[in-house]
Amino acid sequence: MGSVRKRDSGTLQLDFRYQGIRCREQTALPDTPVNRKTLTKLMEKIEAEILLGTFVYSNYFPNSKLVSKFEKMAQQRLAVNAAGKEPKFAEFADIWLDEMAVSWRVSYQETMQVVVNNRLKPYFGSKLISSITKADIIQFRASLGKVRREDGQGLSAGYINRNIKVLFMILNEAADRYQFTAPERLKPLKTPKSDVDPMTLEEVEQFLRHVEAKFRDYYIVRFFSGMRTAEIDGLQWRYIDWDNRRILVRETWVKNRMEYTKNDGSQREINMTEPVYQAMRRQLEQTGSNKYVFATRNDTPYSHRNLAQRVWYPALAAAGLRARTPYQTRHTTATLWLAAGENPEWIARQMGHTTTEMLFRVYSRYVPNLTRQDGSAADRLISRFNGGAQ
Repeated sequence: MGSVRKRDSGTLQLDFRYQGIRCREQTALPDTPVNRKTLTKLMEKIEAEILLGTFVYSNYFPNSKLVSKFEKMAQQRLAVNAAGKEPKFAEFADIWLDEMAVSWRVSYQETMQVVVNNRLKPYFGSKLISSITKADIIQFRASLGKVRREDGQGLSAGYINRNIKVLFMILNEAADRYQFTAPERLKPLKTPKSDVDPMTLEEVEQFLRHVEAKFRDYYIVRFFSGMRTAEIDGLQWRYIDWDNRRILVRETWVKNRMEYTKNDGSQREINMTEPVYQAMRRQLEQTGSNKYVFATRNDTPYSHRNLAQRVWYPALAAAGLRARTPYQTRHTTATLWLAAGENPEWIARQMGHTTTEMLFRVYSRYVPNLTRQDGSAADRLISRFNGGAQ
């Protein structure tokens, strides 16, 4: 369902979906009750036409960049229909990629293109889209299971599941358009459960005593803010709200480019605790004239892989701590906040989670005093039980 939203600039925009693509069209109208009412009526009219199949994008947004996009899609569909009633898998996969690209981050576009072009099209490309059966998909999955990488290792179950998931996304969309029944979904392969390995506060202090001084504040912010790697690497000074002591998470650094955050829920404001605030103040003296908060001499974000190998793992070894991935700094934040008794809803907002479910599912076993998983509460209750004696 479409909506009318307020932009950071204070003006309104229309936000809706058309042909599987999220469309966000900006207006010059300020956010007032009258303008919201006007745009809401316009949104209702657009959605009614979309439902009836009479909506023409250029009639409403003639100057939009999406006009040429939808015209190209229409031409592709006409070309496919001219060649026959339904396309081959390779033809429709290209159409699907082109249609969906506008709703994806650039890095995700690249990932999907690799899956489709390197795995799916070579195997299914010449088949009519409706002729692909569950047996074909099972055989394809089995072929992935036999692939060996250069190091001799096979493809992970998670990777294979992702390929199958994308395949079904394409087949289900084609089934809707060409009126055939998509194959029944396969049960995903079992994947090893990834465990979290946060540090204790004592281990954090031990690490910080052994890390290079140049990077100490970087890791203090990581340990006590809960930011993801891409979020802290792409952090810019313009997103630091000193007056309210907040870090505004608005962009991320992914594959050497700035991108939108992981999802809408990741757009958030993180309250700077005292250690984070002091670390940011010290960092301001070092890179305050730069664009990025944590940057190289050329004012470019750190390479997280290079930093991990050159700084993170050597510091862990020097501190006598077991090896962990740098992402464990985020898990450390969550467990420390929970153990301190902070409100789980507040923690979820700080971490960029939409609910508290993940907090208790992933982290609760690390905070026995909060969740009472150590049995102490039960012991206190039972200690008052006298077996019915008078």
